[in-house]
Amino acid sequence: MAITAEEIEVLLRETFPQARIEVQGDDGAHFAALVEDESFRGLNRVQQQRAVYAALKGKMDGSNGELHALALTTKVPA
Repeated sequence: MAITAEEIEVLLRETFPQARIEVQGDDGAHFAALVEDESFRGLNRVQQQRAVYAALKGKMDGSNGELHALALTTKVPA
């Protein structure tokens, strides 16, 4: 089952309600996302990305996941 950029944004917004979130992609499997949130302050990039993957609630879980690839950029607001 395919997933949309809007569905990804909704999932991310549940965990990061105040974040700047941009999701691009329209083939149902390959996306790019930018998540900029204050909660990332003090976390290294791996920790930030793990937080984002956790927010996706299993949508990227191996071959059974709806989301095949996500190019992810995380940032702390300036």
